[in-house]
Amino acid sequence: MSPKEAKTRIDALTAELKQHNYNYYVLAMPTITDMDFDFKLKELAELEKQFPEFAYDDSPTRRVGGEITKEFETVRHKWPMLSLGNTYNEQELVDFDERVRKAIGDDFEYVCELKFDGLSMSLTYQNGKLQRAVTRGDGVQGDDVTTNIRTIHSIPKKLGEGYYPDHFEIRGEVFMHLKAFERLNNERVEAGEVPYANPRNFASGTIKMQDSAEVAKRPLDSFQYFLYTDKQLYKTHWESLKAVKSWGFHVNEHSRLCKGIDEVLAFISKWDKDRFDLSYDIDGIVIKVNSFAQQQELGFTAKSPRWAISYKFKAQSVETILEKVTYQVGRTGSVTPVANLKPVLLAGTTVKRASLHNANEIIRLDLHEGDSVYVEKGGEIIPKITGVNETKRKAGAHPIAYITHCPECNAELIRKEGEANHYCPNDEGCPPQIVGKMQHFIGRKAMNIDGLGDETIDAFYQKGLINHISDIYELHTHADELKQMDRFGERSIANMLEGIEKSKQMPFEKVLFGMGIRYVGETVAKKLVAYFKNIDALMAASVEELNAVEEIGPRIAESLVEYWSDPQHVKQIEQLKAHGLQFVAEEKEIVLASESLSGKTFIISGVFETYSRDELKDIIEANGGKILSSISPKLNYLVAGDNMGPAKLEKANKLNIPIISDNELIAMLTGD
Repeated sequence: MSPKEAKTRIDALTAELKQHNYNYYVLAMPTITDMDFDFKLKELAELEKQFPEFAYDDSPTRRVGGEITKEFETVRHKWPMLSLGNTYNEQELVDFDERVRKAIGDDFEYVCELKFDGLSMSLTYQNGKLQRAVTRGDGVQGDDVTTNIRTIHSIPKKLGEGYYPDHFEIRGEVFMHLKAFERLNNERVEAGEVPYANPRNFASGTIKMQDSAEVAKRPLDSFQYFLYTDKQLYKTHWESLKAVKSWGFHVNEHSRLCKGIDEVLAFISKWDKDRFDLSYDIDGIVIKVNSFAQQQELGFTAKSPRWAISYKFKAQSVETILEKVTYQVGRTGSVTPVANLKPVLLAGTTVKRASLHNANEIIRLDLHEGDSVYVEKGGEIIPKITGVNETKRKAGAHPIAYITHCPECNAELIRKEGEANHYCPNDEGCPPQIVGKMQHFIGRKAMNIDGLGDETIDAFYQKGLINHISDIYELHTHADELKQMDRFGERSIANMLEGIEKSKQMPFEKVLFGMGIRYVGETVAKKLVAYFKNIDALMAASVEELNAVEEIGPRIAESLVEYWSDPQHVKQIEQLKAHGLQFVAEEKEIVLASESLSGKTFIISGVFETYSRDELKDIIEANGGKILSSISPKLNYLVAGDNMGPAKLEKANKLNIPIISDNELIAMLTGD
């Protein structure tokens, strides 16, 4: 056989055997006998041995997996993995469509895609090779699971020849086909093992396994649905989907380009019925504005894009018995009622509990002891009760009465006017609040203390070693006691103490967020730190002064003033100061290229040929200018590119704000 003939045969066998592997392992639908498969595999192996220069890195003859991962590295996403806003009815979709039209006009299209019930994944390719695979995580950073993702048949490890950038990122969903899931569960039952609850949980658990050889035995699949590149290659999302499919990626064939909201609603109606004919689970439809320029114009909220939305199908509902209501106390003192149910199967999982949210919900449902209730999962992680079958209510059944005292510390509960939740005010003496606050403080989004976990915090509290956040920084004085505890050797103690010491360098906004003050989330903490600069100024601020801060309303302001009024809280701050934590904002030094734009304000809108919007923003700030978030009389210039939203243009014209191009902006710097 000549080299040319060998290469042709190797290419053909590799492609054919990959498809057979996919059919067998992923779809659980083999189209060839085991004997025929083995003959072809043996032929390929012999050819690769004779002509090794034509063998592929991911050839079916090579063993997939085998690497052991002790810990998954945390990786920051280059482009944040934001979640989508959800809607459950057609009117909310019509409202979304109206918001889009108001911002960008009527000339646009939508792309509708099936919403897969799986695990979100970000894949990075360098020079056509899979470089890294990272889970969504918290949206900002996730876990590097590359060794496990390499075992999935439908994800290319190396792209063939084609026009694609040297570096790009592609987003998708890892999932399992229902037939493959059923086959695997039957094998587990026959082997006397516990079956898995549903395909999604199985896929998620598999991706976090340490042994990639075990992952390779699990039949996972993946669809890709969004491309990220440093430089925009395509004008529309639809074009990019066609392109990545031509590069060898698995793109779902049911996506559709829609001209308007009526076509979107028709697509949703079709798949609400037809979804049960698919070989995998979907729980809704994703709707995206097609044009990348218009996506950029619409922008983002803090959590999700304004140019996309997720329509969730109506959840499955079941009927079961309410056995009793118990109460959970959260770290902020909020007391949540929980319905304990007679176990029932719902959407692939056994449901035993459902959230009741607050006292108003118990009254709204008119819950009585022993009621027969309807339960569903409509977009909730924790199932919820949607109604009561009053025809089955037992005579003399007593209404469920919300408790008056904390189930953990017996303090009398309070409920502020206008608020739905009851709270336990005893935050310094209520165990779940004490432990919860410390667990929140050490978490990834707050102080990110290595070597300390939720279970460890609970164990230290039970042993009396810690009662406040500041006590964490005294743990080094309890070395002898720590050594007596289970699973605490010298090395783990040293790692923990090193992590605690390192956390003292975390910036002020992380410390403030970590304090766990009610209503002070990550964004609010950043706003407060940027405005007040140090803890003393923040603690001295009145409700009126706090209200003056952008996005800080009366509820947050009152919560902060109330928090600082407690001497115990002030004492905690002083102790943390003494331990060396950061309570002053980091002042970032900005080195100006010039002061040409000093005192001038700008908004950037649209798409530009020479510069990206971020580059223009950097240019403006480097030359003393300031970027505003919205058009107002305070704005000096609107820098306009192609596809700028008509609403911004109209408002700028109404206020007589000068509209300039990117070239005119640069001319302002050079004096041309």
